[in-house]
Amino acid sequence: MEPLRIEGVVAHGRRLGRQLGFPTANLRVDEEIAAEDGVYASWAEVDGVRYRAMSNLGCNPSVGGRERRLETHLFGFEGSLYGRRLSVVLWRKVRDERCFASVEELRVQIAADKEYIAKLR
Repeated sequence: MEPLRIEGVVAHGRRLGRQLGFPTANLRVDEEIAAEDGVYASWAEVDGVRYRAMSNLGCNPSVGGRERRLETHLFGFEGSLYGRRLSVVLWRKVRDERCFASVEELRVQIAADKEYIAKLR
């Protein structure tokens, strides 16, 4: 896959990422966006500063989500991104999006995804 850039203004979500220990910046995306749903190693840029990141593109089936969106967790970022412009580059797909049996199982997988993505070069 060629790297794909998605840009937009960060919108409020359900704050599930924060509850799981992985706060995310939520961007609305077109249904026709040329990328498969899944978890990606990514880069995110806000106010000219670039962060390593992990992103989920999809509908969040584990928590009953229906709307396709991009949720990105920026490594090392602290603060609020609501209403700010964010640019995200998806550069490597890590796994498909899937439905987990419990929120705890999802949390464990997200932690493993972050650890894996942090080691990629």
